[in-house]
Amino acid sequence: MNRKKNQGFTLIEIAIVLVIIGLLLGGILKGQELITSARVRNMISQQDGVKAAFFGFQDRFRALPGDYTTASINLKCQATCLNGNGNGQIESGAVPVSGSEVHEDLLSWTHLTAANFLNGSYNMTAGDAAATDANSPKNAYSIYMQLIYDDNYADGGTAVRKHNLKTGNQVPVEILAEVDRKIDDGNPLQGGFRFSRYTPASPTGLPAPAAAYAAGVCASTTGTWFATNGETNCGAASLF
Repeated sequence: MNRKKNQGFTLIEIAIVLVIIGLLLGGILKGQELITSARVRNMISQQDGVKAAFFGFQDRFRALPGDYTTASINLKCQATCLNGNGNGQIESGAVPVSGSEVHEDLLSWTHLTAANFLNGSYNMTAGDAAATDANSPKNAYSIYMQLIYDDNYADGGTAVRKHNLKTGNQVPVEILAEVDRKIDDGNPLQGGFRFSRYTPASPTGLPAPAAAYAAGVCASTTGTWFATNGETNCGAASLF
């Protein structure tokens, strides 16, 4: 009589399977690290590019983009070049002078691209009050950025109004933490790169990041990014 032997996995076969699983997991984790690194590099490059454009414009025209009073004379825009009020501040509620625009923060992108300091074809229409694809660039998470003079950023004491570049929200906290470590001091409350709750008006219904220092969300009262909690709705500002 033939007897069937019970067949199972040998120790060698089990070991091979475990090695394969380990390699697959290692590849997945390495791939995630590469994606994160690429996103960090992209954000740093984007921030550096805008800052370089800002200072290049200021050096050439002795004025600030968006605030420039003679853009209609000296710049070649896609349509009519609009002017700022020339008070030395890029504002979202500027007091009009001789028909200048109120939202200089939106106009700044038109001036920078018209002067060929930034790639793109942004063109603000007279009276624009909100960021759109036509007048503003986006971050890698499809949220509009902002170039402005304000104090909407975190501070260990009391924030003062400065020109700054907002990343826009919907950015994972671990990305901002890594950017801060690479280009600044790693502290979301001080230095040149800080946490910000800025949220563009469009698309409507987009939630703002949790308030600065909210426990376990984006940033702490002691100057730490909560880089390991998986929060995906944070933002920051680069101060000039």
